[in-house]
Amino acid sequence: MVLFKRNPFGHILFIKKWLIRIFGGITHRRYRGFNELQIEGSEIIRNLPDTNVLFISNHQTYFADVVAMFHVFNASLSGREDTIKNVFYLWQPKMNIYYVAAKETMQAGLLPRILAYAGAISVERTWRAKGVDVQEKKDINPDDTENIKIALKDGWVITFPQGTTKSFKPVRKGTAHIIKQHRPIVVPVVIDGFRRSFDKKGLLIKKKGILQSFIIKEPLDIDYDNDTIEKIVEKVEYAIEQHPSFLKVITAEEIKVQEELNKTRRWDY
Repeated sequence: MVLFKRNPFGHILFIKKWLIRIFGGITHRRYRGFNELQIEGSEIIRNLPDTNVLFISNHQTYFADVVAMFHVFNASLSGREDTIKNVFYLWQPKMNIYYVAAKETMQAGLLPRILAYAGAISVERTWRAKGVDVQEKKDINPDDTENIKIALKDGWVITFPQGTTKSFKPVRKGTAHIIKQHRPIVVPVVIDGFRRSFDKKGLLIKKKGILQSFIIKEPLDIDYDNDTIEKIVEKVEYAIEQHPSFLKVITAEEIKVQEELNKTRRWDY
């Protein structure tokens, strides 16, 4: 029956659609109301193929980043230009959007488990456990890479190649291996303001009136045959603005100017 049609991971699409509608409606004002989401690059989303697209992004919270992407991608596909105005774009959402998430995060409570049904590809971290870097790295679970392959074949995949919400952490080579092996179109996304808006999990609003930015860049130019893993890692780091060269010593004068600018970005209530 069409009502019980499933995706490649066995999730019933009817249930997934309603989860996206419900949670999308609940979270909409987090990005357009309590805070304002400034978007650039909606036209890039509309020009992408339906499958084998890999979104790479810096990471600031566990869940708010991904939820924002579901909003922006669906709004863009519905013809909205750099805005998520009018949440009815979620009435017929794109059903083949997936996101890579740590298995321990998605199993930590009922709500994460429900959110996982909306499109999580749960993977076992090989370098981190319970929020702490581990000395002895575990072997990569082959089922994890196979699931990412399946998801790319079926649609779009969102991944956070640093594997942590901390800024300027190294990009994991696993992302580069996925890119080289499966040859997806790689679309960088750079976000900011989420760490100031939400708690670390991205479930609670920590501060209102924050300007959040969401920049979608042109797909990366990758030579899948000749680029080395190290070269792809470097391209990813530059694309999501997490390469060490983006770090710099900021003078007191620059900090003062930035603080004045931040005042103009706040909403008054």
